[in-house]
Amino acid sequence: MALKPESTAPYHSVQHALRVLETVARHPAGVTDVQIARLTGLPPRALSALLLMLRREGYVRQVSDGAYATGESFAKLGSSAAHDEAIKGQLQTTLDRLRDTVGAAVYISRYIDGEVKITQYAAGPDAPAVNEWVDFRSAAHASAVGKSLLTQLDVNGRRDHLSRHKPARFTSKTITNERLLFSRLDSQPPTVPILDLQEYAVGTVCAAVPITAGASVGCLALSMPVESAHRLRAAAESLNRSAAPVLLSLAI
Repeated sequence: MALKPESTAPYHSVQHALRVLETVARHPAGVTDVQIARLTGLPPRALSALLLMLRREGYVRQVSDGAYATGESFAKLGSSAAHDEAIKGQLQTTLDRLRDTVGAAVYISRYIDGEVKITQYAAGPDAPAVNEWVDFRSAAHASAVGKSLLTQLDVNGRRDHLSRHKPARFTSKTITNERLLFSRLDSQPPTVPILDLQEYAVGTVCAAVPITAGASVGCLALSMPVESAHRLRAAAESLNRSAAPVLLSLAI
């Protein structure tokens, strides 16, 4: 699998969050926000936002006024014995909260061994999961999840995928022409959510944002009934802003 060079760069906020975590971890008795700012070189405003996110996710805890130590979530992820289960649990907690925040079903998808796979999701009565009427592995050209993953592959990687999964027309809006599809993917800004406006299924709209960590291709996505399409762009932007905690869990 070949990646686009720019798709392997993690988000700056996650890089900064990891620097903060490393700094806090080196001070078991606690370290103040002033010290963290000096040691990491992060401006106070950015550091304040990162510490808020890290506290919310349980990676750090405040032990006194202005002083921080590592939190329960960090301790769980740092335990090699149950690392995978700890990550899964942390991600599920984050997805459940994100589902309630954006008011839509949310998903984590990974490109594993040349296939599109939904690895975790959070749905509910008020946020129904999309009806997988066609296997997502065969629908990368039409779904927001699939297109987000394909944008992170180079041309050869995309062609390899489509050679194994011929683009089929699912709705009147599905793009099946390879050249047109690749053109759309190439014109997609990496920081802007990719949308599926009833291309995969009539009655459903979706959005996805990349959560690439190193050589691992992934995305964070949401789906909602077309009746809620007026909320899609705002929900997608909220999803984009909330991608950092998901990527952080995968990066630790």
